[in-house]
Amino acid sequence: MKRKLKLLLKILLTAAALAFVLQKVEPDRLKSALRSADAFWLFCAFFFFNLSKIASALRLNLYFETIGLHLAQSYNLLLYYVGMFYNLFLPGGIGGDGYKIYLLNKTFKQRLKTLFQAVLLDRVSGLAALIFYAALLCAFSRYAQLYPLTYGAAILCALLVFPATYLMTKLFFPLFLDVFGKTMAWGLAVQLLQLVSAWMIAKSLGIDGALWEYMTLFLVSSVAAVLPLTIGGVGIRELTFLYGLEWIGENPALGVTFSFLFFMVTALSSLAGLFLINRIQAQPIDKEVI
Repeated sequence: MKRKLKLLLKILLTAAALAFVLQKVEPDRLKSALRSADAFWLFCAFFFFNLSKIASALRLNLYFETIGLHLAQSYNLLLYYVGMFYNLFLPGGIGGDGYKIYLLNKTFKQRLKTLFQAVLLDRVSGLAALIFYAALLCAFSRYAQLYPLTYGAAILCALLVFPATYLMTKLFFPLFLDVFGKTMAWGLAVQLLQLVSAWMIAKSLGIDGALWEYMTLFLVSSVAAVLPLTIGGVGIRELTFLYGLEWIGENPALGVTFSFLFFMVTALSSLAGLFLINRIQAQPIDKEVI
């Protein structure tokens, strides 16, 4: 019942956020922007988004290897896509991270605590890279020009995010300290690939004038979407673009369309996990076998 109530609340918040955004943006402008989107650039965005997910799977496997769990990269990648499917399409159930922990615990009898820590730190490394890039882009965007204190705060944030993450790892997760540098580097690579994907979506919509600001809002909305308030971050991203673009006098309809297209790229990529569930449950896991 508790899970069902949480899911219902997420659905209501998602619907309310989308309804509010659509009320603020003219539907005709959204339709026009969607129709004019360049299919070639959207395909490129899809390609680079999936490259980022492959990099994410490689990063996660570093954490697994640290706790003595040696997965073949092929199996680990399949597991990652199944987790993506669970996260996006079954948000009220076990969730992608929970599914990975459950399956690996059941198969290897690995301690739940260490599995949870590995998956949690994988998320943390991605969030740290997101904050770093978002802070840097924000510092050199029009937002910093409009609000002078933003520049100093953003630079300080960019300088402190990795030392703070290192300190947290050292204090609470010392087992993973040896792979800290590698996982943070992979985290930066993952978010850079997603930035390239976002830039290509912007290109598909013909966005040139406020590209720096669009990329800043994309990263800020990605940080906001981490909060488990809506389904797949839908609604949160659109609200971020709506208000973020209004502040600098840009057309919010393009921003909402941009956000919608990024969600479609994410959804199509995650849908692949549906066709891999049976395969991942039947396939052997040990890397000597695969």
